[in-house]
Amino acid sequence: MIAELREIAGRLGDVPAYVYDLAALDAHAARIREATRGIEVYYAVKANPDPAILRTLAPYVDGFEVSSGGEFDHVSALFPGKRLAFGGPGKTASDLTRKPYRFHVESPRELDLLESADVLLRVNLRTEVEGAALAMSGPFGMDPAMVDECRTRLGSGNIRVRGIHAHLASGLDAPALISLAKTIADHAHEGEEVCVGGGMAVDYTDPANIFDWTTYGEGLRGLDRDILRIEPGRAMTAYCGWYLTKVLDVKRVHGELFAILTGGTHHLRTPVTKGHDQPFTVFTPGGQGALRRPGEGSGHDEEITLVGQLCTPKDVFARRVGATLRPGDVVAFAMAGAYAYNISHHDFLMHPKPEFHYVSGMP
Repeated sequence: MIAELREIAGRLGDVPAYVYDLAALDAHAARIREATRGIEVYYAVKANPDPAILRTLAPYVDGFEVSSGGEFDHVSALFPGKRLAFGGPGKTASDLTRKPYRFHVESPRELDLLESADVLLRVNLRTEVEGAALAMSGPFGMDPAMVDECRTRLGSGNIRVRGIHAHLASGLDAPALISLAKTIADHAHEGEEVCVGGGMAVDYTDPANIFDWTTYGEGLRGLDRDILRIEPGRAMTAYCGWYLTKVLDVKRVHGELFAILTGGTHHLRTPVTKGHDQPFTVFTPGGQGALRRPGEGSGHDEEITLVGQLCTPKDVFARRVGATLRPGDVVAFAMAGAYAYNISHHDFLMHPKPEFHYVSGMP
């Protein structure tokens, strides 16, 4: 992939570019599918809804998890008849007229507004999850008493409770997620479907530290549930994406060195939202490039902060990392295949939209 990135970097102008490695994504999805055999896998579209990404994943997933009417329509148009699970805490009346394979019901009122549906009741459990990057508590789903209320108020046969759903935390390793899955499964009735959501850890400080899908699959199969479903997002697609920018200026302000790059967090919001330094490769004109994690300088590098073009001090890709950068260099940020462009504030300052390139297998 480095050769393809170098070629695109060599012709990059003043407009940044996303590059998706679809062959790597295909191979990664195949490994996940093998490790989770016997478990239903639904890709969480919110992580990256790019059509080429979805087409690459489609052969390896049982369905897609969507969280809005827009996502539902987008995926339905690409894959008519593919199973969709419709989640999200704020469904409109229009959303509730759609016909997904499963609705994830978030409240008794939402249940009352449905006319005909197969549903999973989303349960919000007060469970301490050590090491979680994000705890999905607060307004998401229902506490166990609300779930019981939903079960008792079903009067017609047009609403069918098929099981429960929960997504309680993100950024966990396989043993922690297996333990969490057991806790969730214990709240389901006999014979019901159990969806334990996503939450697989992605390590931006060490891209080689991949979530242990084999251990996770073995642990889930050990729960001995007829239908057990997971909804990975970030952990499926983060690794296939790169965001390429060009160095516009390098300057020292009050003793601190800054590199100003084309683009910014309006294209790649991930580092500022997660509070990390985005791993990157530097391509010099006519030179070589190799993946460098933040802080891994050559020994001659200075500490430098990489920022974008936006008029805000929060427009930062990486802070005080070891690197040597000059105007004209291209910085390729790795792990930009999930919660990157699609979660960013594109229209702030009205800079150009990035280009998109698909390599290694895109027709």
